[in-house]
Amino acid sequence: MAKKTPQPESFSPETAPTKTYSLVELVKAPTTMADRGPDNTIFAFPAVALIELLLTLGVIVVLLGMSLAVNAPLEEIANPNTTTDPAKAPWYFMGLQEMLEHGHPTLMAVALPTLMVLFVIAIPYLDNDHRGSGVWFTSARGKRITLLTALYALIVMPIYIVVDTKYPLREILRGQFPDFLLQTVIPGLLISVIVLLPLLILLRSKPTSREIVLVMFTMLFVSAIVFTLAGFLFRGPGFELYWPWNMPGGYSPWDNL
Repeated sequence: MAKKTPQPESFSPETAPTKTYSLVELVKAPTTMADRGPDNTIFAFPAVALIELLLTLGVIVVLLGMSLAVNAPLEEIANPNTTTDPAKAPWYFMGLQEMLEHGHPTLMAVALPTLMVLFVIAIPYLDNDHRGSGVWFTSARGKRITLLTALYALIVMPIYIVVDTKYPLREILRGQFPDFLLQTVIPGLLISVIVLLPLLILLRSKPTSREIVLVMFTMLFVSAIVFTLAGFLFRGPGFELYWPWNMPGGYSPWDNL
């Protein structure tokens, strides 16, 4: 017996399925974004990778040249009865050793370095504005702010080192006030005022978050250089301040290289 083939029902708006799509636009291929990345960007490879490779090779050549040119023999066995004067840390820790001359070790060697590291880690979160990204100092105003901050640090930080070494309040007032106040609170306040003064001046001109970061990072960077050079070049026997060419006892800071 033959089966009856069902006939398709006629179309009507009542029986049509619900439409879940819409036609927005038709364009000729290829589209404007085909084979392109985000605007104002370059591919990390090979452009950036080749530059980093060249920088790496340059650093290797410089280190190799220094290892061939500078004699670094082993010294005699350490004598516990004789202390090296001056006893200096390697150059990359010289800034921390210099900071220890100006306050309590917990403040200068633990608290402040920790705050510096945390600040560097927090920079992407403090400044998340993409405008001007990849441009040195972002703008002409940013360049001017960075330059003035660097000049400020180059002038004020050496003055602080010299004055605090010649007239240390923590030693002058020793016994008159608690050690915690003299060794921690007063040095911490002095450093805070010196570092935050450029930022307080900048806040009067309604700065952007990036300009604030530029000021703080410039203070951190330039101050680290100043403290490192002060400890390396200008600290002699007794860890006192001398001109590099006028060290007593025939000591030369260049011997530490």
